[in-house]
Amino acid sequence: MANATLRSSLPDRKNRAPAFTFKLFASSLSIAVLLFFTFSLLFISSSHPSDLKLGITSDLNGVGSIRRSVLALKSDPLKPRLDQIRKQAEDHRSLALAYASYARKLKLENSKLVRVFADLSHTYSDLVSKSSYQALFESDANLIDESVLRQFEKEVKEQIKVTRQMITEAKESFDNQLKIQKLKDTIFAVNEQLTKAKKQGAFSSLIAAKSIPKSLHCLAMRLMEERIAHPEKYMDEGKPTRPEFEDPNLYHYAIFSDNVIAASVVVNSAVKNSKEPWKHVFHVVTDKMNLGAMQVMFKMREYNGAHVEVKAVEDYKFLNSSYVPVLRQLESANLQRFYFENKLENATKDTTNMKFRNPKYLSILNHLRFYLPEMYPKLHRVLFLDDDIVVQRDLTGLWKIDMDGKVNGAVETCFGSFHRYAQYMNFSHPLIKEKFNPKACAWAYGMNFFDLDAWRREKCTEEYHYWQNLNENRTLWKLGTLPPGLITFYSTTKPLDKSWHVLGLGYNPSISMDEINNAAVVHFNGNMKPWLDIAMNQFRPLWTKYVDYDMEFVQACNFGL
Repeated sequence: MANATLRSSLPDRKNRAPAFTFKLFASSLSIAVLLFFTFSLLFISSSHPSDLKLGITSDLNGVGSIRRSVLALKSDPLKPRLDQIRKQAEDHRSLALAYASYARKLKLENSKLVRVFADLSHTYSDLVSKSSYQALFESDANLIDESVLRQFEKEVKEQIKVTRQMITEAKESFDNQLKIQKLKDTIFAVNEQLTKAKKQGAFSSLIAAKSIPKSLHCLAMRLMEERIAHPEKYMDEGKPTRPEFEDPNLYHYAIFSDNVIAASVVVNSAVKNSKEPWKHVFHVVTDKMNLGAMQVMFKMREYNGAHVEVKAVEDYKFLNSSYVPVLRQLESANLQRFYFENKLENATKDTTNMKFRNPKYLSILNHLRFYLPEMYPKLHRVLFLDDDIVVQRDLTGLWKIDMDGKVNGAVETCFGSFHRYAQYMNFSHPLIKEKFNPKACAWAYGMNFFDLDAWRREKCTEEYHYWQNLNENRTLWKLGTLPPGLITFYSTTKPLDKSWHVLGLGYNPSISMDEINNAAVVHFNGNMKPWLDIAMNQFRPLWTKYVDYDMEFVQACNFGL
């Protein structure tokens, strides 16, 4: 029986063994957890003794502080939140500044937007620098006051809302202004292109005006060929001067030109409109290269008894570089480069005076007008005519005008503030400023009646030499012969009635035909000369009707076709 009892107790012991093991494990785990929390609390209390009084408290703030301190072992969620809010404030401040700057750039008509965005930017700056919020940025991560942080976040979000609302409202104004700005930029670019095109056009026009048409070159060659083939018919060398050329009782004209057809038109028109052509003497002066062609042109016709003298500049021996300032200045390398380098960048530097870059303005032919008394010492009065004019009526009435002791009879060209002395001379130069009135009225070259006796008395050639020598570096006036003429005859010019001389047919298409028909002389001054392809068609017939189309050489060269 005892054995039976012993055998029955053995299974019970076997069943109780696992249960005991489990209980032992659970107890060990509980002790480990308790030790962990104990050490944690000890660690916390040693770090922040003010948060825990004797390790236990029931105060809510203390519990919150314990909870936050425990979470701080990993990270503080308020610090990144503060950084994010501050970054949003800085971003929107920069955005407001950008819009304010853009509004200034677009030059908005109403500056309100500029002020609004600038104020918004300042608001963000003031908000971040507010003393109550500065503690947030200066305190440690574990000491951030959440209530202050929430107030800061609220104000930042309100400003962000206002900023975004303003941007939305201003978007239409910015879009419209942007379109306006783009349109202005386009207009500016087009104006730049237009200016460049005008300069190129002016340069092309200058080249066209300086060029010699094929028909004109052909005519000169044909006439020269005739001169070489029959020298005995046209040679004047060795012959005595005809008395008519020095007779002061006749009507004398001076024409200086290297253009054969142009000079012939001047003589033809003057002779055909004169009442007594046999009393008119024309002194034609050209260069040595065109002398033969000129001789043939004027000796092949009778001109109704009018007298024509053809000479070369070289025949006047006193015209040399030691006496004539222009000839001496032509020897200057700088002046030659200025006149003869036909590069676009050089010719367009001074667009307003580009036409004066034509070398003819420094040619001795163009300056012969200042030596009339010495060229014709036995004459008392001479009518100077340019080679681009057409005479439309008898000019002998000019010899009946009382010159009142003046040297130069000319038509004045000023109207309003235009064509005054100030436009032709440099009045910043002390010499010019001292001697001349900038508002003095200018007059025109092209048809000028000169009293040679008064010229000699006033010593006008010496006056011209004085000023031309001073202007070697072009500081007194730019170029051309009109400025030195205005200076030389400043107080010795008699104004003539405007019907004697009508100008502008070479550049002004708006001249009335009544004014042209009433004019004694019409002047094709400008680049659109009547013998060029660029001439104005409405005015060209005034010139072509005096071209001698019956001459065989003119026909052979297809002139005017």
